[in-house]
Amino acid sequence: MRVIIRCTKQQEEEILAKETLLNVEMIFTEDKDKFCHTNGDVFFDLITDESAIEIVKKDTPIFISSVLHTCKELPENCIRINGWNGFLQRNIIEIATNKHQEYVQNIMNVLGWKYQFVPDEIGMIAPRIIAMIVNEAYFALEDNVSTPEEIDTALKLGTNYPFGPFEWSNKIGLKNIYLLLQKLSLQDIRYTPSELLQSKAN
Repeated sequence: MRVIIRCTKQQEEEILAKETLLNVEMIFTEDKDKFCHTNGDVFFDLITDESAIEIVKKDTPIFISSVLHTCKELPENCIRINGWNGFLQRNIIEIATNKHQEYVQNIMNVLGWKYQFVPDEIGMIAPRIIAMIVNEAYFALEDNVSTPEEIDTALKLGTNYPFGPFEWSNKIGLKNIYLLLQKLSLQDIRYTPSELLQSKAN
């Protein structure tokens, strides 16, 4: 199977760190034209601007990194995957789709990747949790509870998380976290971003 993946260098490193079956050929590119015009069996577009998503392949099912938009808001050929930095190398990949479950199962079985179908909701599951943890850390920073370094250390030691909230925000990109919190807060005020997080994200 030939897999064409449009991604950043960091995303490429995370994917290569995963165990993948031997009968899979992966071609990585950051170039949109090369991605569109390279023949393949499966396509992953992980470089997406969530403020204005452009679907560059429309003639086949395509995995896209979309945490903010549900499948109902995207073209029918789209399969949502969480492509945030730090999440692609996890043991289980979160996937949301309305119409392509059998296709996803077949592809993931050939790749040898573990996955979990999640509800087609804004934020999926892990991004929501991480965004809330980061937001609470910024509230604590606003209240002068501690320093970013100490909060990171406390969370890692207390919960055995791989990263602290400020490390997560640097890895993922604070703007991504802010945009997710902002959109979720329209449904539930518990997700309202802290003023400090908002100012640093902007």
